[in-house]
Amino acid sequence: MSIELIVLDVDGTMTNSHITYSETGDEIKSFNVKDGLAIASWKKLGKQVAIITGRSSNIVARRAKELHIEHFYQGVENKKEMLEKLLKMLDLSMENVAAIGDDLNDLSMLKAAKISFVPQDASAYVDKIATVVLSKRGGDGAVREMIEYLIKKEGLEAKYLALWA
Repeated sequence: MSIELIVLDVDGTMTNSHITYSETGDEIKSFNVKDGLAIASWKKLGKQVAIITGRSSNIVARRAKELHIEHFYQGVENKKEMLEKLLKMLDLSMENVAAIGDDLNDLSMLKAAKISFVPQDASAYVDKIATVVLSKRGGDGAVREMIEYLIKKEGLEAKYLALWA
């Protein structure tokens, strides 16, 4: 069964886990543009992407909109439960899911997914249950590394490269 859906945590995977506040209280996050291109490519291959994050942020909503990620859930306490609801809606199973997370609130979701990824700087507790510990840190291309791992594993390299030929 192939991977049809990737599920992304945000803080610590799509970002470096730093949250910066300006003097006026604005929240600042940095996203890796290489991750964004890989996400866009995954979608161009006819695959799906979801963001399931524990925090709520206008910045993350903006990034999801930029990347045309239609399955976007913020302020989620139980990520596995949210994923199960999404899978019902999409008529998919956990066998079709790859997920990335970096901390304890991702644990149940990562355990449930067919393939789970953690960035190199993830919590040691989630490292232990992950299918793949990536060489990249969160916010430094970990999502890209995950997607390219899946592209190779799924035999989609020629199609992936053809998108940009």
